[in-house]
Amino acid sequence: MHFKLLIAFVDDTKTDAVIKAARHAGATGATVLNNARGEGLIEAKTFFGLSLDTQRDMVLLLVEEHLARHILEDIARAGEFESRPGSGIAIQIDVEDAVGVTGQVEKLHEIVEEEI
Repeated sequence: MHFKLLIAFVDDTKTDAVIKAARHAGATGATVLNNARGEGLIEAKTFFGLSLDTQRDMVLLLVEEHLARHILEDIARAGEFESRPGSGIAIQIDVEDAVGVTGQVEKLHEIVEEEI
């Protein structure tokens, strides 16, 4: 079984919606790193040295490769990445190998067979 790593940088107000959308699309779990910072096309605004940006979370999902694009699209919709500029981004990266996922592989086989 081959995997992709999906990484989403989202407004902290959208984290739960993104995870719910990912699970609904076939993701079997997620890791959330809170308090991520970043800067996009437009430089962040400050007020006396304090950032005025909203807080970001980084959501990591290890997903089966056949489900990756569908999950990525659902994440984008839930996070409003295309409809609200600056609301977040998501990327996918090939995973060469993974350990600790044998408990999920059996369930993933069922999900992938239904999708294909």
